Amino acid sequence: MVLLGLCAAWALISAAAHDGRPEGMLLAVLATAAGCAAGRMSGALLPVAAPCAGAAAALVLAVTMPGPLPGPAYAAPLGQAGAVAALLALATGALCCAAWSTPVPGMRPLLWLSAAALVPAGALLGSPGGCAAGGAVLLCSVAAGSIPYRGAGLAGLSVVAGVAAAAVWGLAAGVLPGGFAAEFTERIGPYRVGLWGRALRLAREAPVWGVGPGRFGTPGDPVGRPHSAPLQLLAEQGVVGALLLAAVFGWVLHALWRAARPTPVVLTAGAALTALAVIASVGDALSFTTVTAGAGLLAGWATARPWGEEERAPRAEPVPRQEPVG
Repeated sequence: MVLLGLCAAWALISAAAHDGRPEGMLLAVLATAAGCAAGRMSGALLPVAAPCAGAAAALVLAVTMPGPLPGPAYAAPLGQAGAVAALLALATGALCCAAWSTPVPGMRPLLWLSAAALVPAGALLGSPGGCAAGGAVLLCSVAAGSIPYRGAGLAGLSVVAGVAAAAVWGLAAGVLPGGFAAEFTERIGPYRVGLWGRALRLAREAPVWGVGPGRFGTPGDPVGRPHSAPLQLLAEQGVVGALLLAAVFGWVLHALWRAARPTPVVLTAGAALTALAVIASVGDALSFTTVTAGAGLLAGWATARPWGEEERAPRAEPVPRQEPVG
């Protein structure tokens, strides 16, 4: 909560320095905090039903989301600016968490089948990225059952998110090898890569304060987004804003590491949130309130302490005090 408060405070400071518009950042922070609180409460009461209901809501939102706006900024493979892919990844992670959490053996295969059914939904909704993200989350969740130490798994997930952000920065800065850069540019689109380059140029003009929240807009991009959360914060809120975003993700992984839930649940949630981080690195998924609230919900469900588990946990009896002899 302290980190989220710092994110909101820095958005206000950066906006005051450059006459920016911090409303979007403040709304994202509020949605994440509210989602996390709601996830902790509902996960304590209904550790299986709450993630299932959240997955169903995410699927409905992904299906009913308006079609992509015209223009190259919303081209494949992410779909509607990555929001569809992010919602499908979060929904898959929620169903997998419910499958690992249910005490009823007969429900587990049904939940696994439901999670597997979400994987091809991305292709049907015009988001191959969502299909790939859901499949990755499902595979990671299945593998999580055989990983004894959650620390190693969470460390690997942090490396994946860091490599994705570094690749985006390297492509925008033009420091990647020619073959890799050409392949990446062809799949993502030269228009979006050009926006990333402009974000870096703006960051060089104001490396500490940024140019101000909401001031990235260009005539060719009427919505004013560089389609990369790290680069958008780097351009609009400077190095401090980008570091705060990385710190929030690191705090989530640390909270999952310390959570009392079983390791498969923790690693599944970590995989889904890492998939969201990768999608947000190449799209503006975090600009949608439904996505930020969903991320907070999943983090809350995975870190909640269900009351039933507390009742089944053995309680340590006090050691009887021994009187001194003689």
